[in-house]
Amino acid sequence: MTDTTTTNWHKKAVNSQDIEKLCSEFNLENKLKSKSLAQILSSIFLRRNITGGNDILFYLEDDLRFTHNPFLLNSIEDAIERILQAQEEGEKVLIFGDKDVDGISSTTILYDYLKKKLNMNVECRLPVGDDSYGLSLSAIDDFANAGGSLIITVDCGISNFEEIDHAIDSGLDVIVTDHHNPQEEVPNATIIIDPKLPDSTYPFHDISGAAVAYKLVSALRFASTDFYNAEICLFDIKQNSDQSFDVNCLKIKNLCKVKELNEKIIPGKTSIYDLKLPYFLQGQLIYVWDLKETSGILKELFGSGVEFNLNDLQAEICKLFPSFRGKTTNELLKLSTIGKYNKEENTAVNLLFNLYVTYCKKVIAQKHPDFTDDENKDLQLVALAALADVMPMKNENRIFVKNGIASIKNHFPRKGLAELFNKLSLKKETVTSTDLSWSVIPALNAAGRMGQSNLSLELLISEDAKEREVVAEKIYELNEERKNLVSQSMFEIKDLVSQSINDNKNLCVIYDENMNKGVTGIVAARIMQENNLPSIVVTVNQNICVGSMRSCRGFVATDFLNSFENFFINHGGHDCAAGFSFGKEKINLFLQKCKELCKTISLEETTNEVQIDAEIPPSYFTPETFALLELFEPYGSENSELLLMSSNLKLCDSMIVGKKAPQHLKLTFDTGKYKIPGMFWGQAERFNDDIKIGRNYDITFNLSRNFFNGVMSPQIIIKEMRISQ
Repeated sequence: MTDTTTTNWHKKAVNSQDIEKLCSEFNLENKLKSKSLAQILSSIFLRRNITGGNDILFYLEDDLRFTHNPFLLNSIEDAIERILQAQEEGEKVLIFGDKDVDGISSTTILYDYLKKKLNMNVECRLPVGDDSYGLSLSAIDDFANAGGSLIITVDCGISNFEEIDHAIDSGLDVIVTDHHNPQEEVPNATIIIDPKLPDSTYPFHDISGAAVAYKLVSALRFASTDFYNAEICLFDIKQNSDQSFDVNCLKIKNLCKVKELNEKIIPGKTSIYDLKLPYFLQGQLIYVWDLKETSGILKELFGSGVEFNLNDLQAEICKLFPSFRGKTTNELLKLSTIGKYNKEENTAVNLLFNLYVTYCKKVIAQKHPDFTDDENKDLQLVALAALADVMPMKNENRIFVKNGIASIKNHFPRKGLAELFNKLSLKKETVTSTDLSWSVIPALNAAGRMGQSNLSLELLISEDAKEREVVAEKIYELNEERKNLVSQSMFEIKDLVSQSINDNKNLCVIYDENMNKGVTGIVAARIMQENNLPSIVVTVNQNICVGSMRSCRGFVATDFLNSFENFFINHGGHDCAAGFSFGKEKINLFLQKCKELCKTISLEETTNEVQIDAEIPPSYFTPETFALLELFEPYGSENSELLLMSSNLKLCDSMIVGKKAPQHLKLTFDTGKYKIPGMFWGQAERFNDDIKIGRNYDITFNLSRNFFNGVMSPQIIIKEMRISQ
């Protein structure tokens, strides 16, 4: 338990006017059906610095419509054309992925579409046995000798300079799809898709490798529709109070904004020849909302001699959305969900753009219902990958995870996951992001860590139910073995950890030749979490040192490794997690270099303060309060669990639960109108000491749920508890 005598509860002050502004701007009261709860939500947003519409959107909405268009990824159209060429010419294609959950999920998503939907000649390969991370020379040679012509990497490739050069020299094309931090230079691949590229125009960089693969598959699905590469121009003209007119035009391709033109026309003064408009519209398929009104305005401004080839967007849209018929763009702007979150872009032409995108997606869903089914299955893996790779739970990652979990609950776990759920005794109806993080992901990762990465891939792509059952059992056994190895390793290096921290202060570096290389990442993470310090764990495999780094407190792992110039065989990763390898003969040099660099390491300061997201007065504490849980889940990186507090709550019931020590307290608090149940883990010894029925307490807590006999009930998880003064 946290030491309550030294821990300070700090609730950042927020301005009541700012609270009301957010409530009003985003209509929070309507969302939560409670003014008091809306104010609490607004205060949480303010304390977490979630104040912009483009951030708040991803907490209040979960529609896939709000995810980013895959065609915003650099070079994705080139990748589509190369893949479709390979399909047309019957080329042999290799999908090469990493052996962790993200890599396996990425491989499965792309394989399912290319092999099972496009019927392409595709095979998969992961690093196996003692193979290091990333594309290997042996994999390239094997594929080239087998007559292959196209390699697509998923969740790797951005750091494989030598290997990609070798593939190109061997006459192979290479499409890299990755999400790891690139170095200053990038490989000489045929095509590279990575949202973290320096020139990336993708709106959000921190998506998983599986999300990149999902985006590629989504773009390929779109490429099979009539809308692919179709270019249209949206046109809007409005009269101002000074009788001038504003003209706004927007060119669209693949549901992306391509080019925009805004011009002002003063009747009687502005000639058609003074405008860029004719050149902008030349050869375009032009859509307007109100065909009759727009045609009349243009005729009045330029006469009947100037022809505009206008098409009626309203007529098309209202075939699917009849409630929009007869409404003006001004009326529709007030109803716009997207416009609510982005006031700057809430213009008529952007409204037409959003309507057109929604219309196209609706048409595609109606014509291709299988797209939706397949997308739901893909999203289950994208959700797993986001959690497994500790992607920040903000922006579209939130929608990925929410929809992936909803797909599991509302449909069924996809093939492979269903068998693993059964083996792990997980119920789909109650599955949470925590269940995925603590049960499913470690099990899928265990196969790769134990040198049998293909098992998890086989589980997810196999069409044989009996085979999946057998593989799920093997994965379960490997995970149990992995747990034992981690426990053993943590025990054996206990003294080394203490010595390293004492010597290096800001960094823990462990070298253990006997450690299984598959658990270095887990051990590094455990050391980092227990000591709140960046940690490196290195072992040896066939005269090659392989290591994992886990970082915290604002220290970027990849930047640290990049400072070892020309040292590694390969290295790469993310800000908080990275991996590397080098020849065993360099181990002393590596340890010495780490010792020197420790002096330059600057870490964010730790504090004994806990940050309170909001205080819930007893009179406000109702079952509806738990709606906040729905809004802020899924929790994860950059979106920690809500830590709330209540003061002067009366404890009206308590009982000790649990058969093994430490036992727990099941408590009930009286808020006046409602009784709120809670769990206080491992605190049974405090009952009848400083925790007594009838007393009033100040508590900090997380919102939670309790599932029992198929029934869900809300409860709180108490973090700290103090007698009210």
